[in-house]
Amino acid sequence: MPNQLSSGVQPCCSPLTREPLTSDWAGDLARMFKALGDPVRLRILSLIASREGGESCVCDISPAFELSQPTISHHLKVLREAGLLDCERRGTWVHYRVIPSALAQLSAVLSPEPGVVEGSACATVDATNHLAVLQRRNP
Repeated sequence: MPNQLSSGVQPCCSPLTREPLTSDWAGDLARMFKALGDPVRLRILSLIASREGGESCVCDISPAFELSQPTISHHLKVLREAGLLDCERRGTWVHYRVIPSALAQLSAVLSPEPGVVEGSACATVDATNHLAVLQRRNP
């Protein structure tokens, strides 16, 4: 998935407030946001992310919805193609997990300040300077 990382610009420093997005990166982000724009897909992502171990089998997901298994599989495919989920086949079941860097990208691009999204590539929030970041935000 192309993004501003390939052009040498880190996608974690609040690009919306720092500089305009490139058309390629805006397209990639729009696909992710569009995938999350469906309530079922948003719930599926949340269900997977909140499970112990951070992954879930389709057999764990389907009972949470009044939808057919093929419909659930379609929604999982959309989330995978948007770059939000990864999967691994184990026997007859496919196990899904959220891609943390994708969520960090979505969070960082909407963050009002650079470097405040924990887990992003240029996050400045750590145990020693967390207070300094908070003080800059709330003088």
